Formats: sequence, structure tokens, C-alpha cells
Amino acid sequence: MNRPYIICHMVTSIDGKVTGKFLYSHECHDATETYYQMNRDFRADAYACGRVTMEGSFTGGWYPDLSVYAPLYDISDFLVEERSGFYAVAFDPHGRLGWRGTTIIDEDPGYDKAQIIEVLTRQVDPRYLRYLQVSGIPYIFAGEEELDIEEALQKLKKYFGINKLLLEGGSILDGAFQRAGVIDELSLVVAPIMAEMGKPLCNNAHMETYRLVEAKPCGTALWLNYRK
Repeated sequence: MNRPYIICHMVTSIDGKVTGKFLYSHECHDATETYYQMNRDFRADAYACGRVTMEGSFTGGWYPDLSVYAPLYDISDFLVEERSGFYAVAFDPHGRLGWRGTTIIDEDPGYDKAQIIEVLTRQVDPRYLRYLQVSGIPYIFAGEEELDIEEALQKLKKYFGINKLLLEGGSILDGAFQRAGVIDELSLVVAPIMAEMGKPLCNNAHMETYRLVEAKPCGTALWLNYRK
């Protein structure tokens, strides 16, 4: 396979939502603890998130002042010599994420010290490219105006040797992967809550069949594992 094996690993409500207040409720505690433990146990080469998820979890909304950077019009991938073997892949089509370093800093060892990779479209602000290069953050292009998931995954395997990747949201990115037909496995930790409001697991999903491999209670939560 010329791309990584993809596991979509998410916490969901009973009614299939992946965003909402339910994630911060006491009743969701077992589900979130199970999710983080499994994230560590998977020992993947990388985890991938969309812009909104990365911003909420890691960047806190900070963004650089691009006016101090000269535009860079060379639309080619930028790689760095030092590669950690453990990566945080940010699918950030228009370059909206601000990073203060080259790696993720997090209390959870399942995320901490992951080297950041930006996945961009060719519509990105050319000043943002200069900012990434000055910051030492590698980036790859995948698509003109919309992300080309297949192109991105092939480059991630070719350039960084990523063989197993955890897809961890949000709904828009999950949907893009699902429509591209590249989700090999689903790892869903279901919290015992009806969320009512919130986004679905995969936005604008196509019909697709998976087979249930395992169902396992985890305290008040339930882990469901599906594969193609």
C-alpha cells in the first residue's frame, strides 16, 4: 500500500456526535480516559487533525504576524533533515494555524513531542510558507483549492515513512477521508450520552460498509472496532 494504514479514532455520543458539551461532562469521563489510553496503545507513527481541532487542542488560536515575512512563491514541498519518526499532521488548507515551535507540547505522551507537519493547498498565503520555513516546520502540498487526501497520504508515507496514522477529527476532515475511501479501521469510544447538538462523525459521508470486529465495555463507555 502506497499510503499509511488509517484508523479513525474518536469519542462519540450514542447518537453519533463528535462535538458538543457532552465531551466535558462527568458522564463522558470513562469514554475520554479510554480514548486517550487507546491513543497511546496504538503506537501509531502519526496522528492527524483538521485546523479547528488542532487550534482547539494545541495552538490556542495564536497566529503569527505575516507582514514581517517576505512572500515565498515557490510552490514545492518543504522538508527538513531532522525527522523524529513521530508526527502531528495538521490538515490546514489555507495556512491558518500558528505554531510557536516545531513539536507539540502536551502532558499526554500520546501527543507530546510529535513533530509538526503542515498539509496545505496551493491557495495558501505565500507569506505563510516563509513563516513555516523560518520556523523549521515541514509542509507538503496536496490539492489546488481543496485538499487531495490521496496525494497527502502518499507524500506522508514517501517523505516521512508514516505507516500507521490515527485520524482524530474533526468531522470535516473525517468526512474528507471517508469520501476518499481511505479509512481502513474505525475505533469508536461511545459515551453513554445523547448529545442532541453537535457534528457527526463524518461530515457529508458516503454510504460505506464496515464489519464489526470487537465490542468491549470500558467502564460506562463502549469501544467499537470496525474494519473494512
